[in-house]
Amino acid sequence: MSEKILSFAIVSLLMYSCGDAFVHDGPSHSRGKTKIFVEESFKPLFETSIYTFESQYQSAEISAVYCTESQAIDSFIANKTKTLFITRDFTDKEKVKLRKSQVEVRSQVLANDAVALIVHPDNLDSNLTVPGLINVLKGNKNTWETSGKSIDLVFDSQNSANFIYLKKLAGDSPIPSNMFAVNSNKEVIEYVKNHKNALGVIGVNWISDEDDEAVLDFLDGIKVMQVAKDEESDFFKPYQAYIHTKEYPLTRQLWAINKGSRSGLNTGFVNFLHGEKGQLIIHKSSLVPANTPIRMMQIKTE
Repeated sequence: MSEKILSFAIVSLLMYSCGDAFVHDGPSHSRGKTKIFVEESFKPLFETSIYTFESQYQSAEISAVYCTESQAIDSFIANKTKTLFITRDFTDKEKVKLRKSQVEVRSQVLANDAVALIVHPDNLDSNLTVPGLINVLKGNKNTWETSGKSIDLVFDSQNSANFIYLKKLAGDSPIPSNMFAVNSNKEVIEYVKNHKNALGVIGVNWISDEDDEAVLDFLDGIKVMQVAKDEESDFFKPYQAYIHTKEYPLTRQLWAINKGSRSGLNTGFVNFLHGEKGQLIIHKSSLVPANTPIRMMQIKTE
């Protein structure tokens, strides 16, 4: 099968403005202390983003709590944070509940993201279709094609964005007996490195920035699977270009949800992520920036 190799290029970056949802930077946007809640799938991206923001604005201090998506949402509703970063917008029901409490919520897509499937390098199975994955998730398929050995399906934690994505993909079917949680995306990677029959599910952010030494360490000892929409479609890895075109089928989004003051540090940090420097950080992390006109270039065809 031929495989086209595409690169993903930034043409230009445009500062975003949509009504007054994201106001211009000001002094109060760049100082003070705040706590944000972040879905753990995006921890590498936010560690870099917070470090860069605080380096630029030395009077700002942002503390991040990395947790499951459900924990982040519950903390937001319980008023433990003004800002969270998860893989979806609030539902209409959730927004109605907040409005009844006189809470104004502003939400915005920051990037397009993906779920990655990883296996041990010795595993000869490197391709999987979405229907095939669904069969694994439903317990209808529990052995590898090539070896015939049992599949150990491992994800980060209950009620994480990765877990919720899998549950929706499988139509909320009961969890099969060979599917289990560890505690983080990092632990999924370590488990796969040490178990040849494992199928790991992680956020692509953990293995996407190959300029990061930690990412290179993660990649040493795992293999990223290629995924196809169905039996008739081509297989793709979760490269930035294929996330953008959605040829890689396991895609999702990164959302910022904020109820902080329009002139406060929380809004300043969201502005930063949605502005030029933040979108460049997202691009370098191999996610697809939401606020960036891009073009696709074909480099090689085999």
